[in-house]
Amino acid sequence: MTDAARWKATVYVGGLASVVTTGNLHDAFIPFGEIADVTLPKNDNPNSTEPHRGFAYVEYEDAEDAKEAIDNMDQSELFGKVLRVSAAKPPKSTEEGLGSKTAIWEQEGWLAEHAVSEEDRAAAAGARTSEDDRPEDPMQGLEGLDVAGPKPE
Repeated sequence: MTDAARWKATVYVGGLASVVTTGNLHDAFIPFGEIADVTLPKNDNPNSTEPHRGFAYVEYEDAEDAKEAIDNMDQSELFGKVLRVSAAKPPKSTEEGLGSKTAIWEQEGWLAEHAVSEEDRAAAAGARTSEDDRPEDPMQGLEGLDVAGPKPE
């Protein structure tokens, strides 16, 4: 399964109680389809007493099963807490888009979207040179200024 297809078949489950385990999530979400994986991120803060970060990802074998789980489990209750269930968003790449460490014009996606063909560059250069061939008259528009004083009406 491609990464894009995997993310379409994955649901985000937020608002979890601290007592929830991967087994509990598996049991709660199995009625909607075959589950490929349940991920419950551990808490990175060493001072915290919470065993996990309060959210999880449930990956289904089929994207239709994920939609079914979202429709049925969003705003439901598990261990006294209301769940927020939605489609999971793929993680942002640190190499692409705003906030990356690479200049936007050096990124492949930007180059592909804003690429200019050699024909277009030549046409633009030709248009510029034809306009620049005519010298501009410095006296243009100054015809009526040779008379001093206010303009007669």
